[in-house]
Amino acid sequence: MTDSTKTSRNSARKQAVKDMKREMILAAARKIFAQEGLEGASLRAIAQEAGYTPAALYFHFASKEAVYATLLEESLVRLQTHMDRAQHKASSPSDRFSAAAMGFFEFYHLNPKDLDLGFYLFRGGMTPKGVGKDRNQPLNDQLTAALSAITDTAVALGIDQAKATRITAEIFAHATGLLMLAHTGRMRMFNLSPVAMMESYVAERLEWILSSVTP
Repeated sequence: MTDSTKTSRNSARKQAVKDMKREMILAAARKIFAQEGLEGASLRAIAQEAGYTPAALYFHFASKEAVYATLLEESLVRLQTHMDRAQHKASSPSDRFSAAAMGFFEFYHLNPKDLDLGFYLFRGGMTPKGVGKDRNQPLNDQLTAALSAITDTAVALGIDQAKATRITAEIFAHATGLLMLAHTGRMRMFNLSPVAMMESYVAERLEWILSSVTP
């Protein structure tokens, strides 16, 4: 075995160990954040759950906000993948619009832990600190990129960009409201299905778009 081969294998082994430790930290962080939220969690608690010292965590993450931002970034990647798959199955522009809108709702409805991650700002009161301006913006850009599928499919149906953007904002607001009611159990007081309500709303928005472009 050559020296370069040994060096390459050692480097790969060290990276594998580093990646394993990082995943253990993230797994522990998911549990702590689920219990305490961003504001209530601490690096010390995450380190204890992962079986490390707080000092050891700094080799991987600079702060609890950095850990949280990493988890949320991974969640948003899964959201994008889910929405892409939903649209891929659709055959017509109308179906792609509905698939994009419902894909956003369905991802969080089926993955309540991701909903908790995505709504971290609501866990911190009226003036939350968030994960820091430098981290908030890229995360917001990721969310905007996922939602752009709704805007793009609306434009493909024939409405202008401004109307499509408004439709996207309306769907986002409606979906998040239903999700929060469903996630907190408040929807049970109405004895209604949040999925059926979302489907009905998306159908209404689609009908409005189609009527707007019909001569």
